[in-house]
Amino acid sequence: MGKQYKPTFESLYEYQCPEWFRDAKFGIWSHWGPQSVPMYGDWYARNMYIEGTPQYLYHIRHYGHPSKFGYKDLVKLWKAENFDPEGLMDLYYKAGARYFMSQASHHDHFFNYASKLNRFNSVDVGPHKDICGLWQKAAQKYNLPFGMSEHLGASFSWWSVNKGADSYGPYQGVPYDGNDPAYRDFYHDNFEHIDNGIEKGQWYTQNEKFQQYWLDCVKEMIDLYHPDLLYSDGGLPFGTFGEAATDNESYRKGLEFLAYYYNDAASRHGEDAVVYLQKDRRPECYRIGVLDIEKSQLEGIAERPWHTDTCIGNWFYDVRQVYKTPAHVVEMLVDIVSKNGNMLLNVLQKPDGTIDDEARYILESLAAWFTINGEAIYGTRPWRVAAEGVSRVNPEGFTERKVEWMPGDYRFTAKGNVVYAFMMAVPEDGVAVLRSFTERVQAVELLGFGKCEFSQPYGVLNVRLPDQMPTSLTNCLKITL
Repeated sequence: MGKQYKPTFESLYEYQCPEWFRDAKFGIWSHWGPQSVPMYGDWYARNMYIEGTPQYLYHIRHYGHPSKFGYKDLVKLWKAENFDPEGLMDLYYKAGARYFMSQASHHDHFFNYASKLNRFNSVDVGPHKDICGLWQKAAQKYNLPFGMSEHLGASFSWWSVNKGADSYGPYQGVPYDGNDPAYRDFYHDNFEHIDNGIEKGQWYTQNEKFQQYWLDCVKEMIDLYHPDLLYSDGGLPFGTFGEAATDNESYRKGLEFLAYYYNDAASRHGEDAVVYLQKDRRPECYRIGVLDIEKSQLEGIAERPWHTDTCIGNWFYDVRQVYKTPAHVVEMLVDIVSKNGNMLLNVLQKPDGTIDDEARYILESLAAWFTINGEAIYGTRPWRVAAEGVSRVNPEGFTERKVEWMPGDYRFTAKGNVVYAFMMAVPEDGVAVLRSFTERVQAVELLGFGKCEFSQPYGVLNVRLPDQMPTSLTNCLKITL
């Protein structure tokens, strides 16, 4: 049966992150849903109701005014007609993913599975497919742990804008379709947040009826899919960032959910076998699961495992978006893993379910790189230092600028008596110089090449590199102590 958790911080502090997650290091995410239909970026369901925003302007000129053609109408256009989860999962596995996450529900309150609690779901509306179920089946074929992301907790305040109306122009004062009583179950009875929404820090509502609805929904996800990972887009519901979590009451629904999730896993596995990802960095919150840092990371080695979620471009498909290069993705992954972190990468899908040629190129580049360097990522742990050299990533939130690495910049991982040293830039003179090794080095290999000549005078390790490096992306030395 395993341990049984109670819905309190004190009980949930006993949680231990499973080793499979620490070994996996890299996952791929399908952050996909009806907001991909316009192919015009993230938060479309919200911004189409905010007068003057680019997505509002696109919407009224492409579909019509949101009093006539609202989000309830847009979701019916999502067909996922060319969705091939097994074909994509084959690409993702070859590209190095060792876990997979499917979006269960974004802030738009549309569910990607057959829900009995929400009639706006992908089985009854739009694709008429169990998107999450199809993803899970494909992941199981490759023995990949399967995760689900719920963004529902913030939906109630996030979507209060659908109750508005234009302040000028031909539709001045005409209510948006979020005011239609026939669709209030989908758009929420959230009039209380019209002047007190997320712009004023109300990410999570204190509306008790909605909190209970959220709890019922996430329990439904768990009962249907028993996901190996579950991600909340925010901190543990329904606390508020910046306020001390000194008691259990303000987090009562979140704690009840989490105890339910962990106990469900314990009943099936007899141990802590699942991972809960949330974004509140306060110790009383991240000790009950794994800390997730969206599109950013930590400065140094963390004592506890942590997680970054990021994307190749925007969160939903966006025709305007510039993608990260394969080199940038690899460099981020290496830096994160060196600090005891994992990285989840969203690969953008078009509304029909396919990926574009740029995304495929990134995946194929990752596949080639992991074939050479995978042993330096999977199953590793941080070494006594994460880095050597002067260059650093910017740890500020939502800043993922590519670092201009210098020769002498290294990132380290370890496995047994082996230390892996990733060369973030190849030295022009063909000699790698590392100053962090106080131990006697027994052998040095360049992954994808073979043994290298080396010397260690005065404790400085000098490694002669070949004229042709194995990969145009980050190369790695395997150093046996």
